[in-house]
Amino acid sequence: MAKPRSEIPSATVSRLALYLRELQQSERSGSSSVRSGWLAERLGLKDSQVRRDLSCLGQVGQRGVGYRVHDLVASIQHVLGTDRSWNVILVGVGNLGRALVGYRGFDQLGFRLVAAFDSDPEKIGHSLGLLPVQDLDQLESFTSSEPVDLAILAVPAAAAAAVANRLQRSGVSGILNFAPVVIPSSSSITVQPVDLALELQRLAFSVVRRKQEGLQLPTDGDENP
Repeated sequence: MAKPRSEIPSATVSRLALYLRELQQSERSGSSSVRSGWLAERLGLKDSQVRRDLSCLGQVGQRGVGYRVHDLVASIQHVLGTDRSWNVILVGVGNLGRALVGYRGFDQLGFRLVAAFDSDPEKIGHSLGLLPVQDLDQLESFTSSEPVDLAILAVPAAAAAAVANRLQRSGVSGILNFAPVVIPSSSSITVQPVDLALELQRLAFSVVRRKQEGLQLPTDGDENP
């Protein structure tokens, strides 16, 4: 039996999403089964870590066979909640917003972009692919007539909190927040921050730390002073 979602650590959830991506690619290439070691090698993880993560899904593998790709994909999608379709709106049609609209992977994962909003008169009425950019003032009108599950927030920091409050009042259940400001989750809405500058800082720290650790490693030619 799969673990309740509340008991699955967030780090494991992140890795499950990575496993799903690799498994779907494997399925498209015609593979019917995989082993945990294959996933571990693909993602630079330990085999034991992969097996612990997958054990959260319940009994999904078979000794001597490994994991059936189709079944494992279905199990991970169910736990992640991507075994259904999600209606998503974009708020903020700047450079980042336009780039996100152009990402074709959303549909493949069950995320259907249904509307885009902005407050800039020069953007309103123009189209992003098949999506016309609507006036932000029409947000509540749209969400009252169309089912909306999630929102991608790509507005300036100064506007983010106010727009998030409007989304919450409109019944949106989750926000993917690209604005460089903290918006807390609540009992009625979940906010997932995505701070690209913060991630770059973490990357820089990891690179510097790794270089420092490399300098400290002894080599065969080292001699004691």
